[in-house]
Amino acid sequence: MERRVVITGSSGITPIGCSKADILKHLESGTSGVGRIRDDELLVEQLNTNVFGTVDEELAYDFPRKYRKTMGPVSLAACRVVDDVIKQSGLDRTFLSSGRVGVSFGSSHGSTVVLKKVYQACFNAQSTDMFSLSAADYLKSMVHTTAVNITRMFGITGRVISSPSACTTSSQSIGFGYEMIKFGVQDAMICGGSEEYDTTTVAVFDNLLACSTHYNDTPHKTPRPFDAERDGLVVGEGAGAVMLEEFESARKRGAIILGEVIGFSTNNNGGNLIMPDLAGVTQVLEMGLENAQINADQIDFISAHATATRIGDVIEARAINNVYGNKPWVSGLKSYMGHTIAACGVIETILTLYMMEKGFIVPTLNLDQVDDRCAMIRHTPQLMETNIQYAAVQNFAFGGINTSLILKRFPRNDK
Repeated sequence: MERRVVITGSSGITPIGCSKADILKHLESGTSGVGRIRDDELLVEQLNTNVFGTVDEELAYDFPRKYRKTMGPVSLAACRVVDDVIKQSGLDRTFLSSGRVGVSFGSSHGSTVVLKKVYQACFNAQSTDMFSLSAADYLKSMVHTTAVNITRMFGITGRVISSPSACTTSSQSIGFGYEMIKFGVQDAMICGGSEEYDTTTVAVFDNLLACSTHYNDTPHKTPRPFDAERDGLVVGEGAGAVMLEEFESARKRGAIILGEVIGFSTNNNGGNLIMPDLAGVTQVLEMGLENAQINADQIDFISAHATATRIGDVIEARAINNVYGNKPWVSGLKSYMGHTIAACGVIETILTLYMMEKGFIVPTLNLDQVDDRCAMIRHTPQLMETNIQYAAVQNFAFGGINTSLILKRFPRNDK
């Protein structure tokens, strides 16, 4: 028997705030979190882009040293948001260590700051540099560092899934966690993703000519999803986590339910590893609806992946139109904070939950003139007060990976 999966905790560290109140303030006022890239690294001088979605708030990571010693910045942020969602959900330590709770969490890499240290030591002419590395450096830099540091800090003994799939990392993490609960493998899953600040990530996209460069002096005017003057993505940092639980268990203990995950799909284009594929994206959107067992015309809002790349936005708009027509409102939430890569799916899920709760939809920032090739969908022109019953959160990644999450509003009096 398939089980219902609900969300009982959410937390984000984002360029538009690290608390629900701050994030909502930025969304409601239409304030961008994009600014100038930090100039504390030599690599910045070699980049064409000078903009970044930076987390400006100074966060305290007052974890005991025995836990911090195996964490790079990416894991510190991950454990911070997980600590928040555990407290929100009200789950106790006994249940967390029962084997019925798992972790589905990832990052694009391990800690890139630590990885650079490792590479520099390995390739430096002074062989003694190798002795400056410690076992903890590997634990900080391994690709599943976020997931296992979470399990260690919070005593979680259930399933561990770590999906380092770039831009679909955290949407896959939520989807895989949803499946673990839906089919009875686990009773709760902590899901999400994290991405730390590092200019090497920017350099990768910059080298591919995928970054925004025309707005270096006016960072708040980029990225520009679906806009005729868009010129590329803006890389950002951040982290997010949600607590997924089996519905009956959450109901019986009186948990506050923030929303319900009713569908998930993921596929691969099976072809080009960089360029989006209309057939693959269209298929994953159709599969998400089929998994949720709802019709396309029931979706009220779509959180589009919308990176503001020239081709990506066009392919996504066409796929949305293929599946949904122009009925649901569509917004590109990356316009507020840039592309947080591994964290984008979970952060966009959290923002969608906030809008579901508050009864509004935010517009895509900087969408001054819709590109004619993206005009076939229903763009959100301004902040609108409206109820969202069903929403789709969609993400697409290098490697040809596509995801779709379907969320349902959960009325607080629905017991």
